[in-house]
Amino acid sequence: MFRWHASSALRLVFAVLAVGVLVGSATSVAAQQKSPAASEKTSAVEVSARRIESYQRGISGSNQFGRLQFRGGLVMTSTDERFGGLSGLIIAPDGRRFLAVTDQGNWLSAEIAYSGKAPSSVEKARMGPILGLNGRPLRRKRDADAEEIALLSGTLANGIALVAFERNHRLVRHPIIDGALGRPTALVALPPDARRMKSNSGLEAVTILRGGPNQGAILALAEELLDANDNHTGWLLGKGAPQRLALKDFGGFALTGVAALEDGSVLILERRFRMSEGVKMRLRLVKADELKPGRVIEGETLISSDMGYEIDNMEAIAVHKSSTGETVITLLSDDNFNKFLQRNLLLQFTLLPPGAKSTSR
Repeated sequence: MFRWHASSALRLVFAVLAVGVLVGSATSVAAQQKSPAASEKTSAVEVSARRIESYQRGISGSNQFGRLQFRGGLVMTSTDERFGGLSGLIIAPDGRRFLAVTDQGNWLSAEIAYSGKAPSSVEKARMGPILGLNGRPLRRKRDADAEEIALLSGTLANGIALVAFERNHRLVRHPIIDGALGRPTALVALPPDARRMKSNSGLEAVTILRGGPNQGAILALAEELLDANDNHTGWLLGKGAPQRLALKDFGGFALTGVAALEDGSVLILERRFRMSEGVKMRLRLVKADELKPGRVIEGETLISSDMGYEIDNMEAIAVHKSSTGETVITLLSDDNFNKFLQRNLLLQFTLLPPGAKSTSR
């Protein structure tokens, strides 16, 4: 498997080979590969995992980066052709069971095993097709491009999830039945200005606010929809008329995921790709009192990482509480089904209290 390294020469090699992969170009390496066919049935999947013990490449020891403490990670692989393209994630309160969606129209249910605080393996994995309103698997790429999943109510065993799709932009209610994503029941109406979203830059970041003045509202952020002032566009949905939000753009990053905290704050996952530098990742914290229409939302940057760190095309984020009350952030990457150049990563961090001293280099 091709490995990303921090040297300038290898970054250039990656850039030449991977240009377009992360931005969905029709001429990219990933786009030229055959898309995995959606299976008609749910079936078990064998997932192998190699542990990541240090977040910064080549540097062991301290894993604290500002307010984030790296707990550990996994490089996940599978021989199943459906495995990959992980773009949205929800995780159970105990941090073990998770449900993810892929951009080729499948869902993945599995459990994370731990060694101490660190993820050690992925167990009891199974995959199945995301179904359309007609009860059949989504066949066309423009219909099957699932980019986000959020838990609307219930649990990962039996509940209701929202799945966001791009290309054919829509936000869909799906029941979760015995841990599997069932036949959808309804569409959530999108605001009229959502029609301005480009085909491959739709709703990649959706969550249900868990506290604050907007508790219960759906927060939906477009991957790349800039307003007249070059701010990112988002909406608060589900509580009266849609309310438009503006998030300040710092450095041309795309918005790829969002997770809600109990106090009404949110964590926003961002990604940038350039030929000259490869891929970068950033994580922003936006407090509940800043998350309102009529202002430009900035938030606090918790971490910003380049290819000197164990990142890939980071697209999914979820949050849970550990048994000791720590806030744990889980990130997943989308390998674009490009097994030679990219990886399916699972990374976990502890969110430390404000004022935590950084020991990163």
